Amino acid sequence: MKKISLFVFSVLFFMTASAQNIKVHEKFANTARKLDTKNTLQTIAFGSCNNQGKSQEMWKNVVVNKPDLWIWLGDNIYADTQNPQVMADKYSLLKNNLEYRRLLACAQVVGTWDDHDFGWNDAGKEFGMKNESKRLLLDFLDVPKNASVRNREGVYQSFVFGEKGKKVKIILLDTRYFRDSVERTSGINNKYLINAEGDVLGEKQWAWLEKELKNSDAQINIIASGFQIIAKEHRFEKWGNFPKARKRLFQLLQKTKPTMPILMSGDRHIAELSRTTLSGLENPLFEITSSGLTHTWHKKREEPNQYRVGDLVIEKNFGILKIDWSGETPKVSVEVRGLGNQLFMREKIF
Repeated sequence: MKKISLFVFSVLFFMTASAQNIKVHEKFANTARKLDTKNTLQTIAFGSCNNQGKSQEMWKNVVVNKPDLWIWLGDNIYADTQNPQVMADKYSLLKNNLEYRRLLACAQVVGTWDDHDFGWNDAGKEFGMKNESKRLLLDFLDVPKNASVRNREGVYQSFVFGEKGKKVKIILLDTRYFRDSVERTSGINNKYLINAEGDVLGEKQWAWLEKELKNSDAQINIIASGFQIIAKEHRFEKWGNFPKARKRLFQLLQKTKPTMPILMSGDRHIAELSRTTLSGLENPLFEITSSGLTHTWHKKREEPNQYRVGDLVIEKNFGILKIDWSGETPKVSVEVRGLGNQLFMREKIF
């Protein structure tokens, strides 16, 4: 009878703990998964703005699409703290969530950060806990202890997936660690003021980025940023608040001419596709923004974006990049999906 009671108690404890995300599977959080970069990528899923304290039901919809790779675009958790233990506990809550672990079981994972997982809303280089935040992010992403990113400032990294002729390069920018400050107006509809001479990446990261683009032999080059690059009319965080840095990025793309460059961003709690043209580039430059895995705007409204292609998506969402390698050059399309795997957007970009 005691053995049966103990068994019943164990089952009930496991079920209750799983429902509450108690660290029953703490060992999982320390199980590093080695990336297999020889894999040819055909389906890349991505997203941002995931509050670990809210329902994690979106992951089942991501998994249905069988992604080869998941890219975190920032706000992977909402830490909003200057206490490393609080941040670690929030990462653990997500890492041990059974729905998220289903993604880890089917897809490789890479990523960067934005402000809430950096540690504080809209924070930049002035944030005092950024080195502790960096270590916790890299641990969450299972980045090897001997990886070069652990021995330099910032979390910027790059990966090349696929064999010759079917290569995809993922460039993950760090738009927090070195970012200069911005001022904000007061009032209900406060907005950020332009920092005309301010920088986003810092000189070491700029030099690294130029080298990564110049030396790339990939057929597709994805550049991920925590906040938006092309859109510049809204009043929130964006590269447009740092016009000198935004211009420098575009000029760098014109100089290095990477094949099929695609920008990705998060942060906004909406999804949209933006397009611009840069002289010297063979194709238009697209940016897909996907944000709001667990939450979106409370109220729908219009927002101008002269570069937008299609509709503004104000729903919980994630993005998917699909690559068809059957022709001489790859065909690339982008999708935005949500709960129930509902399709909100599908556009062919290459």
